[in-house]
Amino acid sequence: MTIRKNLISALGGVAISALAYSSAYAQEVTLKLHQFLPAQANVPKLVLDVWADNVEKDSAGRIKVDRFPSMQLGGKPPELMDQVVNGVADIVWTVVGYTPGRFPSTEVFEMPFMMKDARALSCAYWTMFEKHMKDTEFKDVHILGTWVHGPGMIHTADPVEKPSDLNGMKIRGGSRTVNQLLELVGATPVGMPVPAVTEGLSKGVIDGTTIPWEVTTALKVPELVENHTEFDGVALYTLTFVLAMNKAKYDSLPDDLKAVVDKNSGLEFSVFAGGTQSDADGPSRAVAVENGNNIVTISGDDIAEWQKVVQPVYANWVADMKTKGIDGQALIDEARATQDKCLSQIK
Repeated sequence: MTIRKNLISALGGVAISALAYSSAYAQEVTLKLHQFLPAQANVPKLVLDVWADNVEKDSAGRIKVDRFPSMQLGGKPPELMDQVVNGVADIVWTVVGYTPGRFPSTEVFEMPFMMKDARALSCAYWTMFEKHMKDTEFKDVHILGTWVHGPGMIHTADPVEKPSDLNGMKIRGGSRTVNQLLELVGATPVGMPVPAVTEGLSKGVIDGTTIPWEVTTALKVPELVENHTEFDGVALYTLTFVLAMNKAKYDSLPDDLKAVVDKNSGLEFSVFAGGTQSDADGPSRAVAVENGNNIVTISGDDIAEWQKVVQPVYANWVADMKTKGIDGQALIDEARATQDKCLSQIK
């Protein structure tokens, strides 16, 4: 009886030790993921949560990703890049244009009428990131993904059909190049992060905003303005995003967990993210249609009028890049060619 009792006790101790070891092993690494949108918005729900869930699953629970939406770790959206560099967050998702001039090469993908397809341009972005930006502009962080959203468009209180219709309007612009575009058509660009758009429209601080369809529902834009201007077959603009990780945190991972992170990062993830964000445009557009809102679609020769107006954005950007020692025209040509190559591979 004593032997049996001692054996049970010993086995119990082994089981407890194994359980404790298993528990510790399961929670080996916790990563804090910080971003600016509500948890229920499309990007957190359809892209970031998918990424985090896959990392947790592929690591057999050894990596846990804690998600902090709506800037819950503090600060403002333009501070996200500094937060991941300084270790306030382990991973951030952010709009690159929130820090104008800091990552200048990425702006090539944001140029007016550059984007033909969100998946193809996200593919080009990652390809050129690895070639030109990884060890230069982004050397202080470990980039997990680079992508763009679907076609950027205009949402306004009054209808907009031609460039001159924007004259005198106060429009929220999402990036430096978008703001230049707005100035060229006589609008007053107003800089504000995406989460501030709802209040800006409701209080009349802005007359409209430039954003893609997919984020309009989360921001209640179809309820706040009745007019939406889209472009047939081309994108007026797009914005660049990164999913960035603290470099020291990534370097501290054991090799097998680095492999898990790497498996869920890179070209394939970037194309998935850009495509998923673009695919979410359709359901959001349907909400505006259901509301009875006015949707203006610019097509044919009418697009040419817009393209002519925004040409100075290209010339100004090339001149600005030259002052930074960057061949802007070469980047423009490469971005177009790489997007076309990616488009042929994806389709």
